[in-house]
Amino acid sequence: MEYFTTAEAWISLLTLTLLEIVLGIDNIVFISILSGKLPANQQQKGRQLGLGLAMITRILLLLSLSWVMSLTAPLFNIGEWLNLDNKEWLEKLAISGRDLILLSGGMFLIYKSTHEIHLKLEGEEDEEGKVKVHSFAGVIAQILVLDIVFSLDSVITAIGMAEHVQIMIAAVIIAVLIMMASANAISGFVNNHPTVKMLALSFLLLIGVSLLAEGLDQHIPKGYIYFAMAFSILVEMLNLKMKKNSAKPLQLRNKASEKKL
Repeated sequence: MEYFTTAEAWISLLTLTLLEIVLGIDNIVFISILSGKLPANQQQKGRQLGLGLAMITRILLLLSLSWVMSLTAPLFNIGEWLNLDNKEWLEKLAISGRDLILLSGGMFLIYKSTHEIHLKLEGEEDEEGKVKVHSFAGVIAQILVLDIVFSLDSVITAIGMAEHVQIMIAAVIIAVLIMMASANAISGFVNNHPTVKMLALSFLLLIGVSLLAEGLDQHIPKGYIYFAMAFSILVEMLNLKMKKNSAKPLQLRNKASEKKL
């Protein structure tokens, strides 16, 4: 505990907490979209439980650091199956436990975001034409699957930035508590603005592609992804502000149709 009295510990805790919050934004968005499928009286419970499971998952991974680090050891090599001789390709096609988790998580995220975009555009009905009701357990199970994927990325980042497990766990707990406090506001904003929800689903699709690339040892700098997301959010905020200030939505003129009239 003496380490917590040093300035280095507090700087490390603050930096790691901020990073955990940034890395957790996509988790909040995904939880908000999935919890929106639940009845209104269960949505807040679903969000809080989802974030609680995310915190527990991250802490358990941090307490099993040796196992997490062992996930980087290659399990098999696709290049050897294809009889490749190029060393660079052999290194990239060496698949570890971490790669398998990232690949499966990326594919699940791409499938889920694409499926959600389809439902938002085409609608979701059961065989009798009524809106389909999702079970609480089913939604939580989907949240848990993505919690594991997002938590793995978060924990590996924490391991690289801090030396003491206590600092990592404290940062995770503080970050999740902050996310819990803001989850309702973020969820309400996303659910009340269809274009924002579509943009959020596009972000999840982008993150899924990034996870697939990471799983195949093709690193995409996070800065590029975050810049694209930040720029898209800025454009959407301007659109929302313009829509709010205008009495009616803008309409593009079609000169060809006007001439016919």
